[in-house]
Amino acid sequence: MPINQPSNQIRLTNVSLVRMKKGKKRYEIACYKNKVLEWRSGVETDLDNVLQIPSVFLSVSKGQTAPTQDLAKSFGAETPVNDIILEILNKGELQVGEKERHAQLERVHNEVIDIVAGKLVDPKSKRVYTTGMIAKALDQLSTQGAHHQHDAKWTSSASETATPTTAQENGDTKGKRKELPTWTGVVTTKSAKSQALDAMKALIAHQPIPIARARMRLRITCPNGILKQAAKAAPKKEVAQDDADGSEEKVKGTVKDRILGYIEQVESQDVLGEEWEVVGFVEPGAFKGLGEFVGGETRGRGRVEVLDMAVIHEGDS
Repeated sequence: MPINQPSNQIRLTNVSLVRMKKGKKRYEIACYKNKVLEWRSGVETDLDNVLQIPSVFLSVSKGQTAPTQDLAKSFGAETPVNDIILEILNKGELQVGEKERHAQLERVHNEVIDIVAGKLVDPKSKRVYTTGMIAKALDQLSTQGAHHQHDAKWTSSASETATPTTAQENGDTKGKRKELPTWTGVVTTKSAKSQALDAMKALIAHQPIPIARARMRLRITCPNGILKQAAKAAPKKEVAQDDADGSEEKVKGTVKDRILGYIEQVESQDVLGEEWEVVGFVEPGAFKGLGEFVGGETRGRGRVEVLDMAVIHEGDS
């Protein structure tokens, strides 16, 4: 005797589900594995390569498609099914399996490594490190970060029974650890760019290998008449240091002196008509302060132009 399957049931296997709750109903679409993230990142643009079947389900596992009246009530009577599918695909919650989660983590990890490797160099040779060396250095920091977390947990537990003096010492030690940025590995819940910044901060702070930010190459232009004038204000970082030293000697100086103080290495200086121009290399962290200083002292008549975002020397390292 033949077994009849209900007409609104479609059996699918080996799928990635995307779910969305709308109007008290939960809807699902069935997609090919690893294709949802490629669609959302723009790598995949053909919808047919993403969807296993162009239908909306109440339950993919049961093969139960969503009734037309339910879709009309939740998404609007005049909303085409294709638009409903796109809304679920773009905004729904992806049910990630173990293999897909691993693939996503590996993608983010590789992207983070590529970003870091392109922005950090050996401070002596000025050459970039290979992605393999960067990955190894971050793995070392990740292991150290795990140990620090374990030690912090143990210290916190021990301090509950310690004497006030000992607890305070433990607290001081814990505070000192917090001063340095740590790295515990890549996650899929943050963008690769933000994680790359965290990784660079940790590498520079802990120096598992000799490493530094690649410098920016800038051109600074300033009217000749302003160069010899006394600077109205010192850079914020210098003022803070002066206060600590109890001296105002560094605050004094001409506009030209202040500009050159930002530049680690001068490539060229020249006078072109009524303007002075200098090309040199600056740490990325000093770029904002330099721009504000030049703009403020010259009242907008000076310029800071970026010639190269990251100056590095390519080669085998």
